[in-house]
Amino acid sequence: MPGTEQQAAAHVRLSQVSKTFTRGRNGPRMVALDDVSLEVAKGEVFGVIGHSGAGKSTLIRLINGLESPTSGQVHVGGRELTRLSEADLRGVRRDIGMIFQQFNLFRSRTVAGNVAYPLKVAGVGRQERDRRVAQLLDFVGLLDRAHDHPEQLSGGQKQRVGIARALATEPSLLLADEATSALDPRTTGEVLALLGRVNRELGVTIVLITHELDVIRAVADRVAVMDNGRIAETGTLYDVFAHPRTTAAADFVRGALRDRPSVETLARLRRRHSGRIVTVAIRDRAGFQTALAKRFLAHGVAADIIFGGISELQERPVGSLTFELTGPADAVDAALAALRGDGVDVLEEDS
Repeated sequence: MPGTEQQAAAHVRLSQVSKTFTRGRNGPRMVALDDVSLEVAKGEVFGVIGHSGAGKSTLIRLINGLESPTSGQVHVGGRELTRLSEADLRGVRRDIGMIFQQFNLFRSRTVAGNVAYPLKVAGVGRQERDRRVAQLLDFVGLLDRAHDHPEQLSGGQKQRVGIARALATEPSLLLADEATSALDPRTTGEVLALLGRVNRELGVTIVLITHELDVIRAVADRVAVMDNGRIAETGTLYDVFAHPRTTAAADFVRGALRDRPSVETLARLRRRHSGRIVTVAIRDRAGFQTALAKRFLAHGVAADIIFGGISELQERPVGSLTFELTGPADAVDAALAALRGDGVDVLEEDS
């Protein structure tokens, strides 16, 4: 269990939270969240990934106080939301910025008008409002588009307006709900780079909800994998990518790194290669690949790389390599046993 000091530093904390919905007056109950506990530290970028229906959207609505848990506790900024009045909840929400998948901009307002809207609602005076809008549009690189309307902007520009609007009231917490799902890969990279600046330069804590692990991979410090309303796994970005402990996490990692052969690719490899096919997880160790080659050579086994990929994640290597091993069966067995004895993860694709 986290200690008191760690809890005090948490910006968001969910403790054994469950959320159940009932379809219709007497309809069946649907469990959206089931005994979810997690912490988001102040100043970090925390990613939450999961397939559609995993509970991500419900989670974010609990964090911003738009939904109440059926059981458990939700703390934001040290305050338990379930104990607050609606007036107090509105105060908490003013310290939370939201970025949406479909931008949610007012078509009738200019870019500047969209960014100014939450400031106007908060009662900020015209002069200060104008100063803040100009500052934010300059930050997101759209000061020259202040008088345009949303239909004149590209998708990436619309999302930049959404980010500027979310930052208007100077929140300490930013919730991004599938914020890049409607964007092409290049624009996604630009928006994620901007979110990185928001975190680094403004010190804003970010919770990033997505089904795209590449998005998490680009900016997150830590990640939680959701599966069927539960937290399947949580940890540093590198640990979850390099050493997934659950099937749900492993499925996401494989899709993001593309370093393991699919079933179809493996069948094609088997038709072209008659030796034993094994996949070896890359370790963050100096000379790791050289050590692999020496192990195979010492046992008289020829090892040819036939698939794989190595990426850099938080300045550390992650990925896997698939080999065709040829040589006497007992020699191959001995080489693989030696590697496992070294602590290397080896998967025999033929098994």
